[in-house]
Amino acid sequence: MAWRGHLSRNLKELRFLYCQSSPGSTQTREFVHRNYKDLKTLNPKLPILIRECSGVEPQIWARYDIGVERYVRLDGLTEAQISKKLEELVKAGEELKV
Repeated sequence: MAWRGHLSRNLKELRFLYCQSSPGSTQTREFVHRNYKDLKTLNPKLPILIRECSGVEPQIWARYDIGVERYVRLDGLTEAQISKKLEELVKAGEELKV
């Protein structure tokens, strides 16, 4: 998972949005709980924001250069699938640099 160390190279900001109590956000909450420390250690200067809001659908937002943003809905995804979606967002940042 070498891509985890490249977040700050390809992203300007990473945001996780999820509900504090809904069953649909459970896997996203667990993913953040288990992976935040590792992601932040590998990318200390990258803003990684956690936004909890009642009733919101779980999502990841990635902000790239010149204000370009992309997001992925995470409702019903497992932790492994969330990790794969995050990897896709990081790789999309490489393509935007070209």
